[in-house]
Order: sequence, then C-alpha cells, then structure tokens
Amino acid sequence: MIHRTEPVCQTPQWQQSLAKAITSLEGLCQHLQIAPSELPFSWEAGQQFPMRVPVNYADLIEKNNPSDPLLLQILPSFQELNHDPAFQIDPVGDLSHHPVPGVIHKYNGRALIITTGACAIHCRYCFRRHFPYAESVAKRQQWLESLTYLQGHQEVNEVILSGGDPLSLSDQALQKLLSDLAEIGHLKRLRIHTRMPSVLPERITPEFLALLTGSRLSPVMVVHINHPRELSESARQALKAIKQTGTLLLNQSVLLRGVNDRSDTLVELSEALFQSDVLPYYLHLLDRVQGAAHFDVSRARALDLHTQVLANLPGFLVPRLVMEQKGAASKLAVIR
Repeated sequence: MIHRTEPVCQTPQWQQSLAKAITSLEGLCQHLQIAPSELPFSWEAGQQFPMRVPVNYADLIEKNNPSDPLLLQILPSFQELNHDPAFQIDPVGDLSHHPVPGVIHKYNGRALIITTGACAIHCRYCFRRHFPYAESVAKRQQWLESLTYLQGHQEVNEVILSGGDPLSLSDQALQKLLSDLAEIGHLKRLRIHTRMPSVLPERITPEFLALLTGSRLSPVMVVHINHPRELSESARQALKAIKQTGTLLLNQSVLLRGVNDRSDTLVELSEALFQSDVLPYYLHLLDRVQGAAHFDVSRARALDLHTQVLANLPGFLVPRLVMEQKGAASKLAVIR
C-alpha cells in the first residue's frame, strides 16, 4: 500500500521573522546592550501605540547609544504624552474622505485602499497611529465594496495600496487583490507604499516579484526610508530585485528632529538611494499627529536644510519638500 503524504504548508521565512519582532523594552535593551534606565521609555505611550521592531531593523541600531536616529523612530517615549493642540488624531483628513470601508479618496485621478492595519514596524511619528483600522480596513471579505467603488469612478486611473503596510498581506492575498484590480478597465497604474524593503528585506520574495511583473497595471513602489543606515546590504539587494521587474522605485522621507534633520544626512541618504536604484521623491514635513510633536522640524529650518541639499546634489537627487494639508487638492510644495 502506498501512503500519500499531504504537502506541508510551511510558513514563509518573512512571516516567521515578523513573529519574532521585538515588542518589549526588556527585549530591546537586551538586543542593544543598554540599560532600561538610559532610555526615555514610556510604558503608557507603549500601551497607546505598541512597540514593534523587526530584528533585522534592530540589528541596524547602534549598540549602547540612546540617541541613535534609528532607535528614536521606534522607541515609545514619554514625550509622546505631551499634549499640543496643534497635533491632532487625524492630521491629514483621512476620515473625511473615506466613502466606503477600505477606500480613501482625496485626490483627483487616484484613490487609496487601506489593505491592512498591520505593519512590520511601528514608527512613532506615524500619521495613522490613531486610525480606526478595525472599522476602516478593506478586509478580504470587504474588498468587494472597495472594488465596486473603484469601478464606479471612471476618473480614477491609479490605485494606491497602503495601510498599515500592504506587504504585510501574504503573496496569495495580494495576488487575489491585484487580479481583481486589473479587471477594472480604467485603472492604469498600481502604486504600493511600503516600509518592507528596508525593515524586513526578506519579504521581497520571488512570488511577490512575480506579482509585479504579472499584472497589466504599471507598477510603482514608494518606499519609506528616512536615514541612510536603513539601507542595509539586504535592503539594497531587495530594492534592486524590485527594480529589475520594471517597477518605478521612489522614496519618501519624513523630516524628523534628531533623526535626519542635517543636510549631510539628507545628502548621504539621496546618494545611497540612487545606488540602490531608488529616486528620492518627497521629503515631508511632519504630519502633525498627536504624540509626535517632539519630532517636528520648523518650516524655516526645513527650507534651510533643503537649500543646503540643493547646493550639494544634482537636481534629480533632490526630493521635493512638501507638506500635506487637510482639504488641499494635492500635497503642497513648501516654499519661502
């Protein structure tokens, strides 16, 4: 008698790594060889918005350095508890442009799908840190409503996958979503916003790369890298693999106090991005979300930094300095 063995569905390596992400102060301090008393950690801030750091990313943080710019992006800090009325729960007006679950439609010609509330990493300045994902995400059983909305809006020719991080979805779930989107005839472009290539490079699987080449929609990926040290060798390889699929690769950074608010850091970042086949696209002023005031860089300081970057790089490597404003028809250029 022949005994047939059922195939074992092995959890992908990137999902295994994600499950091992650091979520406690003790785990982070042990990894960084630093005493908890040396960090401005706030348990309350961590309760409000939990810490989540992939080990890949934690490996890039300098050991025993409480001021490391990568550490500052992920550490729940007592500064998050300072209340400033200028910093809001919905700083960019997402909730007022939310026609059906899963869709944000603010700008002409393009609409955004909130694919998931999950992220590989929890950035402390995240403008959606208070977003009501439980009520608003286009869960798989709700995609029909999102797709129906897009079908009914012929003026939309670009769909943006966001979140959370859309690459938190499995390749199988993404394949289904991309297949459904490709059937909407008036859509031309697929844009994916993600942190994954830099914070969890192993997420860029051969199966995912095949999805980018297999759709009729022209693919654009906007990665989010704030500091040159986030471009590890693994991240560079992942980005180059994405580029080889014919995907247009762009980067957007957020200007963050203590992280990248130096012209030499921004110049180094643009150079490192270009070496990784990514074009610098946007340098954002901080979205004024509640809990992130300590990251704010003034408009005047941002303009000075941008001028210094312009003086040290060719124009195609200089990201546009922009801000988002509730009710505006697009992102706004920051000028004097």
